[in-house]
Amino acid sequence: MSDGRVQFRKVSVPPHRYSPLKKYWMDIYTPVYEQMKIDIRMNLKARKVELKTRQDTPDISNLQKCADFVQAFMLGFDVPDAIALLRLDELYVESFEIKDVKTLRGEHLSRAIGRLSGKGGKTKFAIENATKTRIVIADTKIHILGSFANIKIARDSLCSLILGSPAGKVYSKLRQVSARLAERF
Repeated sequence: MSDGRVQFRKVSVPPHRYSPLKKYWMDIYTPVYEQMKIDIRMNLKARKVELKTRQDTPDISNLQKCADFVQAFMLGFDVPDAIALLRLDELYVESFEIKDVKTLRGEHLSRAIGRLSGKGGKTKFAIENATKTRIVIADTKIHILGSFANIKIARDSLCSLILGSPAGKVYSKLRQVSARLAERF
């Protein structure tokens, strides 16, 4: 660590994430404490996960990476997906609400959420696989984890679905975009 000062980060725990946090605590604790060299604890009174640097923390950026990792878990991402935030520098989480795209109420909102997921989650998985992202649809909030360019493609596909495009059109557009991405690499 460069300057020797102890630094802190706190991540709030929403009520619906207490059970998953308890269940996966060791999966969260181990990479943060052992690999990133950051102290982590659960403050039950404050309802927060607290992170702080140690004397042997190699880089101060590890603290922010760990905070982002814990925050991603709180948003609903699986632990293996969120761990990618610790390992890779070019990953981000972007969140938006359906009402940011179009104001929908009642059954219209329910249909839009249904279009995003697709039958058995098929549409969501197709978008995730084509764009190499992970998507969490939590009520009217949508969270996307991935690289900057891939998040943009996934967000555009999700916005098309919210605006009423049929899934078939979105699939064909995704195929075109992923073919262009494959040509670049």
